[in-house]
Amino acid sequence: MAPTVAVVGGGISGLAACFHLSRAPRQHKVSELGLEGDVLPVPGDHPASRNRFLYTGGALHKLPSGLRGLLRPVPPFSRALLWSGARDLLAPAGTEPDESVHAFARRRFGREVADIAVDSLCRGVFAGDCRALSVRSCFPALFQAERRRRSVLLGLALGSGKERGAESGLSRRARAERWSQWSLRGGMQSLAEALAAFVRPRGVELRCHAPLRRLRRHADGRWQLTLDDGTVTADHVVSAIPAAALAEVLPAEAEPLARELRRIPAVSVAVVNLQYQGVTLPVTGFGHLVPSSEDSSLLGIVYDSVAFPQHNGAGAASVRLTVMLGGAWFEQSFGDPASVSPSLLLQRAQAAVQQQLGLDTAPTHSIVKVHQACIPQYTLGHWQRTGKRGLGSGGPRARGGTHSPCPSRRAHRPRPGEAAAAPQPRRGLLRRRLCQRLHRQRQSSRGAAAGAAVLSSSGPSPSPTELWLSRTKCFL
Repeated sequence: MAPTVAVVGGGISGLAACFHLSRAPRQHKVSELGLEGDVLPVPGDHPASRNRFLYTGGALHKLPSGLRGLLRPVPPFSRALLWSGARDLLAPAGTEPDESVHAFARRRFGREVADIAVDSLCRGVFAGDCRALSVRSCFPALFQAERRRRSVLLGLALGSGKERGAESGLSRRARAERWSQWSLRGGMQSLAEALAAFVRPRGVELRCHAPLRRLRRHADGRWQLTLDDGTVTADHVVSAIPAAALAEVLPAEAEPLARELRRIPAVSVAVVNLQYQGVTLPVTGFGHLVPSSEDSSLLGIVYDSVAFPQHNGAGAASVRLTVMLGGAWFEQSFGDPASVSPSLLLQRAQAAVQQQLGLDTAPTHSIVKVHQACIPQYTLGHWQRTGKRGLGSGGPRARGGTHSPCPSRRAHRPRPGEAAAAPQPRRGLLRRRLCQRLHRQRQSSRGAAAGAAVLSSSGPSPSPTELWLSRTKCFL
């Protein structure tokens, strides 16, 4: 009998795993999904690419750019950023195997950069506290740049020495036009819909709303997956569900692995979408972030209508905003994410828009959504945790092992409500970014432990590593 692989998780990671397995060993092309003509890019000369703001000291401040921002003090910074760059060039390399993002930035660039810029960045990307997050796991490029060249700036400027791999036409266009982000004409949901439509005719049957209840390994090494509506047996399992959800379904003999998975914390984020008519933003750009010293409950506000006016709908020009609340500060600001009142979150979001953007009118439309435990926090020591046998890329390689298609978020992810980032000039990064940019949605849907697909290879039994390169036929 042909070996089978069960892909557990009905979000973007699970769909992406099915897509890649059904395409192997051919090169993966997003154009096969029929979405290339629907891509809405934001090139480098667009206001949403050039203008990004911080709200601190009760005012909006444009992040410095160009020589002026380097040579002269630009609020909210008291000194020219040239001094921070000089500090990095002169400072000795770190010797610790890991340190917090804040400690790393303070050591390399100074307290002010760490307290304002890096603090805000971590709140926007991870909804997390830079004093707890690991620089090695959250910003590996910065960590490795210092290790290679002693200076972060030198390391980034000189690069890693790796050659650029093959690129798709879309990736080359994104690099040439310096896309900072992108979306799809029908919204990012159309990506999931296109993936599902692609894999179904190729033998994949998607089981939605069928949560995985238990994983059990037989004596012959095969896995039994217990669902609400029956059981599935597979030779290999690909996990595309949150770490905590996977920990709950593992067999008793995998308790050491389950304990490590439970040690990966996750934070909740409230995303409030607001639409206004007949108003004008005081600034034009991507949006603004708020450092924790200014207001810990408010992570930032994205100006969606600036980057993607195509999504405004018919009728009069409108302003669309995404307000992000909570993160690592959710419980202390709003209480239990499972029981918080949507009206409280809406009121807080409207108050922030009124205070920071001067929009006094009530929104014509609003959507409030709490994503519980949606963003994993890669805290100090995370690299050691994922390096243990049975976790992430250091997981088991024996037949019948479990694997994750997105073991870590090594590239920048959008803030909640933000569109996906542009593909970069590295082989396959476009498809990885597609996976990473919706990783949050996969992490937020614990019940999406729910979708499952089982894949079968028509050739000889491959190892899990070979499986990703073999031609597969999918069925459930």
